[in-house]
Amino acid sequence: MFEYIKGQLTETTPLKVTVDVQGLGYRLFIPLNNYADLPKLGHPVTLYVCTVIREDAHTLYGFLTREQRDLFEHLIEISGIGPKTALGLVGHMEIADFQLAISQSNISLLCKIPHVGKKTAERLVIEMRDKIGKTLFTRDTMTPLKAGAGVVSDAINALINLGYSLPVAQKAIKTALTEFKGEPEISKLLTSALRAI
Repeated sequence: MFEYIKGQLTETTPLKVTVDVQGLGYRLFIPLNNYADLPKLGHPVTLYVCTVIREDAHTLYGFLTREQRDLFEHLIEISGIGPKTALGLVGHMEIADFQLAISQSNISLLCKIPHVGKKTAERLVIEMRDKIGKTLFTRDTMTPLKAGAGVVSDAINALINLGYSLPVAQKAIKTALTEFKGEPEISKLLTSALRAI
């Protein structure tokens, strides 16, 4: 229905925004990780849109990148995964990290996402594996985690086990990876990540 909405940002909360387009206000639900990247109120914003139509509601979901919107649309096509769960997945994991979790069948990491249980995580791995590296994921979205997949995944899981949230762990690991040219040892990667938190 809509490809994107471009207008003035007039209201924000961590999970929804209002965008004014020539006097018409659009309410869009957004993934949590988009909130910190929004411009200030009164500034222009462009959100890529997915319209979900149900018998009792027409709901707009907005995303700062086309890739996030495309991932959301792929997720809600999976049986048993509704917009709320899909928005939680997009909002708590970067696309490259999601790709990593799917390719490694990392059920425990996926289960850290709100509203995602073991059965849902297993279904995600089965349904999304074939899409990895095809239409959904581009080379640009895969670049944040270049080091060995096992080391990165293990380091993220280690930080989660220490009590850090998934978004904090992912951000810290990505920051730490910039300090290394090749594949780091997990102990050194964790040390650097902890310094970054």
